[in-house]
Amino acid sequence: MDIILASASPRRKELLSNIFSDFRCIPSEIDEVVPEETPLFEVPKILATQKAEDVAKNHPESLVIGSDTVVIAGNEILGKPIDDDDARRMLSLLSGKIHYVVTGCALFMNGESYSFREETEVEFYPLSEEEIENYIASREPFDKAGAYGIQGLGSLFVKGIDGDFFNVVGLPVASLNREIKEFLSKLP
Repeated sequence: MDIILASASPRRKELLSNIFSDFRCIPSEIDEVVPEETPLFEVPKILATQKAEDVAKNHPESLVIGSDTVVIAGNEILGKPIDDDDARRMLSLLSGKIHYVVTGCALFMNGESYSFREETEVEFYPLSEEEIENYIASREPFDKAGAYGIQGLGSLFVKGIDGDFFNVVGLPVASLNREIKEFLSKLP
């Protein structure tokens, strides 16, 4: 079976190798657009579906896996910071509070599709200005939703999590593994 991860993320690629030893990465070329009234927790599932569907159009007989991860703080989705000020704003917003990391996953094969989402609650310690500035200086925040990576220096800020650690990294491997098996078992 040909398996395609519709992503260029090195973290997702590494995590998917826990499920499959042989797969290809073909990133989607879509513009990520979500209807304005979409509930925040549904956004990553919609984006994952769009990515997987885009790649599956050219590979209909392959198992195509799409994924998208967002950080939700209050009523705001925190994407990847665009500059130092944006990273500072995001980290200040997360400081001493609970936020949610939500990953949407979508599976496409032979004209069939299925999508789901995984949610993990993350609590940060209160962060000093010095901690925030030192972290920004490390440049780690800049390719990560919410301006931190739990698998790197950002781990120093995490007081606790409730849910799947790997979901916070970018791919909920345990639930994805189970959902893939279920999806494949129902294909005609």
